[in-house]
Amino acid sequence: MAAQINWQVKFDNRYSSQNKSVSALEYTTSDSQNTVKNEKLFAVAAVSQRADALDALRGIAVLAMVLSGTIARKTLPAWMYHAQLPPPDHVFNNKLAGLTWVDLVFPFFLFAMGAAIPLALSRRIAKGWDTKKVVLFILQRGCLLAFFAIFLQHIRPTVISPEEATRLKWWLGLCGFFLLFLMYVRWPQKWYEWLRRGLTLAAWSAGIVFVSHIKYPSGVGFSVDRSDIILMVLANMAVFGSLIWLFTRSNLWLRVGILGLLLAARLSSPADGWVNLVWSSSPAPWLFQFDYLKYLFVVIPGTIVGDLLTRWIEYSSPEESSYAKWKSWRYFSILVLMLAIDLILLIGLQARWVWQTSLVTLILCLCGWVLLKKPGNVTENLLNHLYKWGFYWLALGLLFEPYQGGIKKDSATMSYFFVTAGMAIFLLIGLTVIIDVFQKRWFLQLFIDNGLNPMIGYAGFANIIWPILVLTKWEPVIVEMTSSNPFMGFLRGFGYTAILGLIVMGFTRMKLFLRT
Repeated sequence: MAAQINWQVKFDNRYSSQNKSVSALEYTTSDSQNTVKNEKLFAVAAVSQRADALDALRGIAVLAMVLSGTIARKTLPAWMYHAQLPPPDHVFNNKLAGLTWVDLVFPFFLFAMGAAIPLALSRRIAKGWDTKKVVLFILQRGCLLAFFAIFLQHIRPTVISPEEATRLKWWLGLCGFFLLFLMYVRWPQKWYEWLRRGLTLAAWSAGIVFVSHIKYPSGVGFSVDRSDIILMVLANMAVFGSLIWLFTRSNLWLRVGILGLLLAARLSSPADGWVNLVWSSSPAPWLFQFDYLKYLFVVIPGTIVGDLLTRWIEYSSPEESSYAKWKSWRYFSILVLMLAIDLILLIGLQARWVWQTSLVTLILCLCGWVLLKKPGNVTENLLNHLYKWGFYWLALGLLFEPYQGGIKKDSATMSYFFVTAGMAIFLLIGLTVIIDVFQKRWFLQLFIDNGLNPMIGYAGFANIIWPILVLTKWEPVIVEMTSSNPFMGFLRGFGYTAILGLIVMGFTRMKLFLRT
């Protein structure tokens, strides 16, 4: 019992010492020298361990994004598409409130990015990097992601030639991905440094020459204004989310306070005045817009979860299972409850049973509070803290639901950010139970491997699978075979997604990662 109390006090103190605050409920302070020492300790521990559940969450988001873009259009129920793009015409309607699983894909990926920030930067701080070097690394990563967004959009076959069914555009798409891969791949460390640098430099030179010679329908060649908006937002979030974590890693409430300032700016931006003037301006609109900062409402909660994961990795050990208080049935109940809450929110908010959904969710969350109380080891303590934060963000989002005409992805409402952040945490809890408690990592291995290599998955369908299908003349055959009914249309998208998932898994197993 003494040993059990010792590690739990350490875990709670670690949570408070790094942030000069406590978990969700307590407030403590600690000596700054101990904080720096502890940061190095948990960062070193994180080098050899990963939060597999977080990788699985990221992989689920990427593959769900592919699935949502490849399923048949016009034939499936409305909940299979974005809530504001209903079938059969898929005409955007910003008056439609609701939430579908497709609307969860982007915020889940953003949340996973935010949670990964403390894990990644802590390792570098532990290696002795000073603040200036960490900041330069953050800016470098942002630039790499931004150019990835620009280059990828230039090699999309449908961008090269939106209407003409020429074989050339598909070959250009394939060749473009090959160059993109060589530009961003992490070459094996055992290779000579001059060789790795030389290959990367040669690939970048070839890539720039390649896109500069492509002719586009608009008549404009290479242009920084031609970019993938999702990846450009990710680049902005990687920079701003990382900088905010770096300078608030010892003060949790300062980080939460920044959310309050951002909330005030966002709510004031539509009104006439200096806030609107600043919000609508940008020195480089192709790279940064103030409106992108709204996604920090998902990323910053993600960084709070990332802090919890780093401390969990630090104190996890094989013998901790002997201190567990919860029985298997309790873990299973937690898993079912987390998935049930997310499912009820999807069904209820899309059907617009708002108050009924909020009431049922509240009751289930109170049940969860009982199930996750009195943790016994570090994993149970992690789940307890995750749950409290998930409950908080979800409650905040549901209180915002009537505001701005109901929850919407486009244009994103305040309810959308906080509800999806809470749902991401609940799904992360469920994945943690499967992987780290029940030790069923193999069950989610496909998602974990795809989460480790997300950029290949993001670019893979449009620039690998689709061009190959068209060039081999399989694409029209598959479309004809799967156009008979809605189920076959869904099955086609599912098949494409599964094939891509296996391709990415192969790259991951060969340790070929894109460094973004």
